[in-house]
Amino acid sequence: MAAKDGDGWVECALGHRHWGVYGAAGLLAVHHDDAGTPRVLMQERAGWSHHGGTWGLPGGALDSHENPVAGAFREAGEEAGLDGDDLRIQGVYVDDHGGWSFHTVIAATPRLLDALPANDESVDLRWLTPDEIPDRPLHPGFAGSWPVIGRALGPVLVVLDAANIVGARAEHGWWRDRAGATAKLVSEVGALAASGVRALPARTPTLTRWFPRFAVVVEGAARDVPGVPGVTMISAPGSGDDAVVRAVRQAPGWEHVLVVTADRGLRERVVALGADVTGPRWLLSQL
Repeated sequence: MAAKDGDGWVECALGHRHWGVYGAAGLLAVHHDDAGTPRVLMQERAGWSHHGGTWGLPGGALDSHENPVAGAFREAGEEAGLDGDDLRIQGVYVDDHGGWSFHTVIAATPRLLDALPANDESVDLRWLTPDEIPDRPLHPGFAGSWPVIGRALGPVLVVLDAANIVGARAEHGWWRDRAGATAKLVSEVGALAASGVRALPARTPTLTRWFPRFAVVVEGAARDVPGVPGVTMISAPGSGDDAVVRAVRQAPGWEHVLVVTADRGLRERVVALGADVTGPRWLLSQL
């Protein structure tokens, strides 16, 4: 295993010629302004490169030892001078050609990052709105994926009604140690936040992995359960249902909210606010 050992041409099962012996990855960095308008960092490829003169994402061949996220971030650093400090991964989309795949890593940034051509593979880098992107000559691979990834620019917030989920789990003795049962759930959700979820039961496009924000609402005996990395804890001073509703109301308008609960009254309240709802079984099947 060595740096750049993935450089080279391969032919996929569809008969297309691709750069990247072990596949390739690119970074789709997206920023939403205060009005909710998204902008995507796009790269104009150098004329000498494959599909030169077209617009796509900073990206390139994966090394044999790299996962797609690491490869996409490395390529973004090499081509656009970006690092991962201000980026939060939202999801990964895999365009599988049969024996060769391109991984689009979607990551949100709280500001328009400074980006300039950092090597001779980039001619220009621009933050473009979705309406501006089709006006550019697009790299054919990006053009093929855009109808899917263009609908996945908004982040996803998953709000968990912890008391309801722990009850639905019905592990032996949970009612005697609600705090312990909740702490176990929070730990497992933290692991899920790091690994991503396979699918969301909501109005979202099909990505290979989603990396939503998780917020866990705790109440009563579980109010002091500590958090873990990747999980926001919301300690309800009173009604847990009211705290869930507040979390939905406070989410940015461009964020897709999914509430996990089996409580019928709570479901009706959050649906009225525009959130999607699913039952605890979906979450527990992911853990």
